[in-house]
Amino acid sequence: MNLNQDKPQEEGSKRNTELVIVTWIFIVLLLLLAVWVSYLEIFRRDSLNSNINNTRKSGASENVIRGNIITTDGTILASTSIDDSGNETRSYPYANIFSHVIGYASNGRAGLEAEENYDLMTSHTSLLTQIRKSDDGEKIQGDTVVVTLNPTLQQTAYYALGSYRGAVVVMEPDSGKILAMVSKPDFDPNSISSQWQNLVADESSGVLLNRASQGLYPPGSTFKMLTTLAYLREHPNDYDSFSWNCTGSLSQGDVTITCYQGEQHGTESLETAFENSCNTAFAEIGLNLKPDSLRNVAEDFLFNRSLPTELQTSGSVFKQTKDSSAGEKMTTAIGQGDTLASPLHMAMITSTIANGGIMMRPYLVDHVETYDGDKVTKNNPSIYKKLMSADEAQILSQFMQGVVTSGTASGLSGAGYTVAGKTGSAEHDVGDSIGTHSWFCGFSNVDDPDIAVAVIAEDAGTGSAVAVPIAKKIFDAYYYG
Repeated sequence: MNLNQDKPQEEGSKRNTELVIVTWIFIVLLLLLAVWVSYLEIFRRDSLNSNINNTRKSGASENVIRGNIITTDGTILASTSIDDSGNETRSYPYANIFSHVIGYASNGRAGLEAEENYDLMTSHTSLLTQIRKSDDGEKIQGDTVVVTLNPTLQQTAYYALGSYRGAVVVMEPDSGKILAMVSKPDFDPNSISSQWQNLVADESSGVLLNRASQGLYPPGSTFKMLTTLAYLREHPNDYDSFSWNCTGSLSQGDVTITCYQGEQHGTESLETAFENSCNTAFAEIGLNLKPDSLRNVAEDFLFNRSLPTELQTSGSVFKQTKDSSAGEKMTTAIGQGDTLASPLHMAMITSTIANGGIMMRPYLVDHVETYDGDKVTKNNPSIYKKLMSADEAQILSQFMQGVVTSGTASGLSGAGYTVAGKTGSAEHDVGDSIGTHSWFCGFSNVDDPDIAVAVIAEDAGTGSAVAVPIAKKIFDAYYYG
């Protein structure tokens, strides 16, 4: 009899237990959903709303005037005007000069117009102002995006690059602020709609591509900064004992590496080989580095990795492995072969050396404010990672200063400021012939660096002949206006 009475109690207890379990499962799922929604709202809100495929903000144009993009000194780079009929026109006062970095907001979006779309189409002005505007049937002015770009340096870089295709990046090594970003060929964002078909049809020029952050090029001898670092790490105590007799060429199997125009540099130390940009010396170094040494350094410096920035970028490429042939090791060590890098990436590497081995995250937006000047958000300098020791950075800086005082970038010597840098003449296939990209990477005021500059001029010849004079105009503009 007691057994029969216990059975319903057991069944009831079991049902209660199941109900508790189901309740807790439901609570956990609600919590997970809340966490996910919070994550999207807090961490992914801007990127999701700025995504060109997201139509959530499409209705905002009905009551928000797209905000301005300006520099920290108040220079207007993009604004929206409204005529008497209520028609809106997006205007870019500097036309082609800022075309890629600022971008456009019609026929899709690009550049900062895309990346900062959410802020530009959102207003944080006072609630009373918003209510008043709404009651009057007026649109509200969107927030203003204030950028780090320096108009003087941007214009100088634009005109210095001239008719060459290529790119220029100028940034502060100790903050990551991008002061100039130029890409050519360029376009006028004021006429993007009327010229759209012509622009997209011209696939050969890639006019809409921001070569500064998305263009990939063989880095040539600028890559020797990393090859030298790999050697320093294998020879921390005897790197100054390196000696090489350059006869103008070095062969392994069916691959022959030559110095520029077959020049014979004679006996060189590591420092003079760097100053002379001696290909045979660095090819020899590439042959003798441990199997993964150069790859480890390259990947530490973000080759085959994403760059730590919200900017639209292409990933730089490093393909050498421990099983690579002798020829591949030689060509990779001098920045040729399958190695590719963007100008922004090379500016970051240069800045890391200038900043004592610390790589900063590059950024373009200083802060966001309401149209009447109240600050909404502020971006501060952010360290990505310490990638080399201060001693290693000092040695590389010394070598790079020698490139300017007595090496391939001597065109920068004798100014009222000091410069450390590295030239590059990167060969690439052009149909059945060979073209040469002109590179320079360097920084100024060596003891307390001010700016880092990366320049590439496509098919322009040697770094010393074209990229160095372009860089000099930028340094001069920074110091002398």
